[in-house]
Amino acid sequence: MALAARVLSGAAGRFSRPTPALCPCNINRRTMTSQRNTDHLERTASNFRQEIISPAKVCGLSAETEAVKRVRLAVGNSEFTFKAGQWVDLFIPGVPKVGGFSICSSPAMLKEEGALELAVKHNLHPPAHWIHTRCTLDSEVALRVGGDFFFDPQSCDPPVNLLLIAGGVGINPLFSILLHVADLHHSRERLGSGFQMGSVKLHYSAKNTSELLFKKKILELMGQFPGKIACSFHVTQQNAQVCTELQPYVTEGRISEKDLATSVHDTNNLYYICGPPPMIEAVCGQLEGMRVPRERIRFEKWW
Repeated sequence: MALAARVLSGAAGRFSRPTPALCPCNINRRTMTSQRNTDHLERTASNFRQEIISPAKVCGLSAETEAVKRVRLAVGNSEFTFKAGQWVDLFIPGVPKVGGFSICSSPAMLKEEGALELAVKHNLHPPAHWIHTRCTLDSEVALRVGGDFFFDPQSCDPPVNLLLIAGGVGINPLFSILLHVADLHHSRERLGSGFQMGSVKLHYSAKNTSELLFKKKILELMGQFPGKIACSFHVTQQNAQVCTELQPYVTEGRISEKDLATSVHDTNNLYYICGPPPMIEAVCGQLEGMRVPRERIRFEKWW
């Protein structure tokens, strides 16, 4: 589904000024009501957008889950870049609506392979419907990067810990951030210099384990970086037996204040939240109740 990325009041230009590396935005206090009657471009009119619109070609299609399709796009413009956590405007020939989808791959994939990935849940919104019913290998589209929700530390920045909180397909930008964190660790191990990444804890909620996106890769990252990357999966409507591999990391029920409290203890923490508006409202309230400074919380709303 198209997203609304921290829409701020006012009407900024279509191509806004660059945002700071760690996107120090306060919690947006506006009422989080559904805006399904407005489209992606309207909801994100005040967000940062790059000027580059790049042609792209579908070079990979796979089923991430029964309802989510993963799409790999070969990007045709070498100047096209993005930061972990950002989204793309997706322009599809013959589809009048412009899609808005968070990138779920790392910036390193774009740099090394010239490609990026999207994970799109099936619904009747025209761009998502096209991806699930008409998109094929070699389909041609166009992309433009946007968004004020990202993690892009520079080598001179002080170390920071992250608490990532995801609901449903809101995992997409947070998975991109998690992959970028792994790349930062690899780079520092290889070069002995660069940004010193702290620890990352991901709390990820879905109806059941079959709807948890990227779970195998998340488990792999935890194995590669013990003590540096950790994850708790939360399932709200689990009926089947949880597989042995996932059992140590699965909790039944929603992400609770008690769950978050175990990770809210360091002034170097940054908090990234992405999911349905009611979830974001609840989590932001819980973090504020634990005296987390507003300027250290970033969120992105999915409609």
